[in-house]
Amino acid sequence: MEVTSVPSFLDYWKKVRGRTRRVADCIPDERLEWTWKAGDPTTRGRTSAVGNAGTPRVYFTLGDLVRHLAGIERYMYAENVQGLPSRYAGHGRELADGPAAVREFLERCHAESLAIFAGLTDERLREKCETPAGASISVGKWLRLMIEHEIHHRGQLYMALGILGVETPPIYGLTSEQVRSRSIPDRP
Repeated sequence: MEVTSVPSFLDYWKKVRGRTRRVADCIPDERLEWTWKAGDPTTRGRTSAVGNAGTPRVYFTLGDLVRHLAGIERYMYAENVQGLPSRYAGHGRELADGPAAVREFLERCHAESLAIFAGLTDERLREKCETPAGASISVGKWLRLMIEHEIHHRGQLYMALGILGVETPPIYGLTSEQVRSRSIPDRP
């Protein structure tokens, strides 16, 4: 998928975020700060194990995932596409604490990002921006990577909610079982 048109990108991005929002809305209030692997509670689910590049490995809570998606869209991607450096401040509870505050943070960051993205031109999509890692990439490709990033973390939300036994919406209207029941049988 190539991002070459601002209006078509905005239409698609709103749908992608809408699907993520439907999953995030399934998070039970009492499980917002649950993580699949416990760590030190003072570090929001982090553990002392070392991940890539010698940094502490992070085990996001469900709330961390939602705050991360909100903050990274607004304060990294939306900044970078304007030719500005990332202002991403992390995903901790200091950004939004509690179910209502987390949902509001997600909505506010998304609305602000959409306003920035809507101000882009199709020509700007072909121009370069710099990522936090120092890579030079076209704005259109950077926005495509934002979509991939969103889908990656949506998958984590689905998996974590499944572990908790929380029913989630099918992504495109049908469950795997429903698709199978409506499919023609295998042929030998």
